[in-house]
Amino acid sequence: MVDLWDLDGEAMEERVAFQAQVRDLVWRETRRRLGFGDHEGPATVNALAPTSAAALRLHLMYLKVAAEAGEAGQLLASDAAKRAGRAGATYADLGQAVGMSRQAARKRWPNTVGTQWVLQLLTDKRHPHGMATRVFRNGEKAIEAGRTAVDKGALADDGAVAAAVIDSARQVVWACRFNNSTQGPEDMTLPDNLQTMPRTGEDGHADWLHRWEQHVTSLR
Repeated sequence: MVDLWDLDGEAMEERVAFQAQVRDLVWRETRRRLGFGDHEGPATVNALAPTSAAALRLHLMYLKVAAEAGEAGQLLASDAAKRAGRAGATYADLGQAVGMSRQAARKRWPNTVGTQWVLQLLTDKRHPHGMATRVFRNGEKAIEAGRTAVDKGALADDGAVAAAVIDSARQVVWACRFNNSTQGPEDMTLPDNLQTMPRTGEDGHADWLHRWEQHVTSLR
């Protein structure tokens, strides 16, 4: 869970305001289920005599609604975690989003994060080269697609001249280039400064693409 003491002032205000909205939703749903109109019944959850039968009925219904709201929130969080996993999030990313450890996120949402394989192609579409990206959920299919793209694409105009497959940890697991001598695809090992590819939008991503292009160009 997120420690409120670790939040800055603006984040604290947002969190408190959001909790107030949830409480208001639970209170309105409680009143609705108890049959109270807009101007009927208690104004707040603590308006009735604490030991009265009416208060007991009210608090039990409030508890029921609050529990259902929590269950709905957990379902929403689970769906969001699955979508984030499909988008390439790691368990560390999920944990950071909700203020828990990577291990706790893995335990809460098992099988949510699968390895995502990014196929990064280097093409002749622009001078000197263009880029194309595809995402796979299966590493073997990603490599097969990359090898096919280099094999068939390099023989055609604007075809692929190199391919690299990156896993969800952003590590290059396979790379291939078109060999002008043999006229076919050739697996290759990238240098250390190309072994890790930052995500799109992260610092260093564009620099990685440039270094990769320069490396492939030097081999042609």
